[in-house]
Amino acid sequence: MKYLKCIIPGIASLMVAFSSPTFAATAPNGQDDRVIWKQLGDLQLPSKPLDIAYSLDGNYAFILTNSKQILVYNQQGKLQGKIPVDEGVSAIDIAPRGEFLYLIDGKDNRLATLSVDFVVDIDTSSSPIKGAKDAPVIVAVYSDFE
Repeated sequence: MKYLKCIIPGIASLMVAFSSPTFAATAPNGQDDRVIWKQLGDLQLPSKPLDIAYSLDGNYAFILTNSKQILVYNQQGKLQGKIPVDEGVSAIDIAPRGEFLYLIDGKDNRLATLSVDFVVDIDTSSSPIKGAKDAPVIVAVYSDFE
């Protein structure tokens, strides 16, 4: 039986991209039998990571740390924000469609559900303007439109 050599991208490559040096692979690149790895990046975290969850589109990593917060990083490794959590939160997960972040609190036997949204800057400097330049603008997004 012949085996085709190929690299399967996926969660393993994303985890290496966001891991700190103490958790990184001993060798950044290598092969052992039929496993091939290549370190894609390295991210130094400000505190000890406890758990990690990725958005389903792969654009964001949510890292629960022992400093009672969830660090939110984008694909480029830039910190997008910090979500404070209770002391007992020991694990996180993301909903199947990515609409919620779940927090497991083993100390108080609780499951908390968070809705997480992101602020996006839109460059309108070259867009035509009608009205005052500093007028407030509200953008409504309907994701359930049929």
